[in-house]
Amino acid sequence: MVILQTEPSINMNTFRRFPAEWEKQQGILLCFPHNGKDWPGKFGAVQWDFVEFIKKIAESEQVLLLVKDEKQKSKVFDMLEKAHVELERISFIFQKTNRSWMRDSGPIIVKNGNKREALNFHFNAWAKYKNYKLDRLVPSTVADFLKIPLTSVFHNGKPVILEGGAIDVNGKGTLLTSEECLMHPDIQVRNPGFSREDYEAIFRKYLGVSNVIWLGNGIFGDDTHGHIDDLCRFVNEDTILTVIETNPEDLNYAALQDNLKRLQQAKLENGKPPKIITLPMPTGLEFDGLRLPASYANFLILNQSVLVPVFNDSKDIEALTIISGCFPDRKIIPINATDLIWGFGTLHCLSQQIPDE
Repeated sequence: MVILQTEPSINMNTFRRFPAEWEKQQGILLCFPHNGKDWPGKFGAVQWDFVEFIKKIAESEQVLLLVKDEKQKSKVFDMLEKAHVELERISFIFQKTNRSWMRDSGPIIVKNGNKREALNFHFNAWAKYKNYKLDRLVPSTVADFLKIPLTSVFHNGKPVILEGGAIDVNGKGTLLTSEECLMHPDIQVRNPGFSREDYEAIFRKYLGVSNVIWLGNGIFGDDTHGHIDDLCRFVNEDTILTVIETNPEDLNYAALQDNLKRLQQAKLENGKPPKIITLPMPTGLEFDGLRLPASYANFLILNQSVLVPVFNDSKDIEALTIISGCFPDRKIIPINATDLIWGFGTLHCLSQQIPDE
């Protein structure tokens, strides 16, 4: 039985730490797409894209796959079998959800001392949509499956709302996030009245973070309003990969230049400046009159590989080459994301890593 805690006291004999994504993983949490409204007109293609995504993960580690019921499980099993997925690495978990974005509705799993702990950050659909009550059940379901404790995150008596896509860590004490996502006073406000100091206290207590690097705005078209995993990512404990736009006329140019300047002036938890590597943005991608938030920064780091979204763009090869240089000991595997991005997110948004025991 998993114990649900509220406003837990800190045990001075233990220390929470959110492991970096490149640290050893047990597996990856996914939810098979079932809400066609997230990909209108492309839902059929998206499901097969997702099968390919699962296949690449299952080549090296476990996939914890949420499905709503036996009927969906049977359908998905048949699709995976046709695609020659390594089925022994798939663990089906029954849980109805509103959407499939596990980076945000799934639990963030930390190390508390020498044990794992799942954190529930009270997902509310990015403070934008009304249908999220089923998604709120995901953290407890996953914690039960993993047989680890679940802690509901509170600050000053208030439940804290935070999506996994809003943060990135180096596992040593530094966290990346954006002001647009967490500090905007009017749009998609997750935690009304919270200051920088409030967020930094939360990060310190629950994630073991002593140092926060605040970027400015996110990319244009981002439905989440500023998630960091479309902007910049740690690739090791002292190196940050950040997207830039070279076309001054592009909608993202000014914001990404500002973020680059902030990173160049930033310090890590040890007081040293981070190494900065720039990553191109794909050519502006539009569909049905909308600018989509396509970004190569939405890659997923696995134990033996890195899965990178690509967009049939002239910048794909350049981006893959740069990311390959950041992960010399991992295979770099491109995943076509031209359909997935119609849901306003790709590989990292759809997944959540499960740190190893």
